[in-house]
Amino acid sequence: MWPWEHALFAYLLYSLASRLWLRRAPSALPVLVLVVASSGPDLIDKPLAWQFGVFSSGYAIGHSVFFAVPLVAVVGLLAWSADWSGVGLAFGIGYLSHLVGDLLPIYAEEGELALYPVIWPLGERSSTDHSQGFLDRFFELFVPYSREFGTQLLSMEFSAYTVFQLGIAALAVSLWLLDGAPVLREGYLKLRARLAPDPTRTAD
Repeated sequence: MWPWEHALFAYLLYSLASRLWLRRAPSALPVLVLVVASSGPDLIDKPLAWQFGVFSSGYAIGHSVFFAVPLVAVVGLLAWSADWSGVGLAFGIGYLSHLVGDLLPIYAEEGELALYPVIWPLGERSSTDHSQGFLDRFFELFVPYSREFGTQLLSMEFSAYTVFQLGIAALAVSLWLLDGAPVLREGYLKLRARLAPDPTRTAD
């Protein structure tokens, strides 16, 4: 999954969890934490592998359940003790949903559940040319992805996995609107408050 796909997948899960567990719709701060956390494993592993050659692939410590689960537990406990349960839940769902999201395309391509992306250092596949650099590797992957998606869009013949991705996106955006468009809503209210005239101020 790409960062925007991870974010949409994470929001879908978080919105449902927030309503079921916290009994409230998501607010701006947890959603911002969610979006960042949903790309957390890639923010750790991809630069270290693609740019610096620390790991042999972009699935390493950041994607490993042996690192992710303790990290989520510690952040969750800290957030709970600070009475920021929404933030803790957002971080946990965002980070862990990334691991699940990375397994889905591999399953769609290979027809079997391959766990090597999430069990580092027990499983690792070398797939990185460290001489490329981060941006070169990114575009090497993004160009075929965008070309394939464009071809499907023009022909209106979508693969099963693309249909699944579009379904996730549609559900996530629908929930975001139903939740009152958090982040955009708070930003609009702050901007309106800043631009509104001060009723206590008298004209000269």
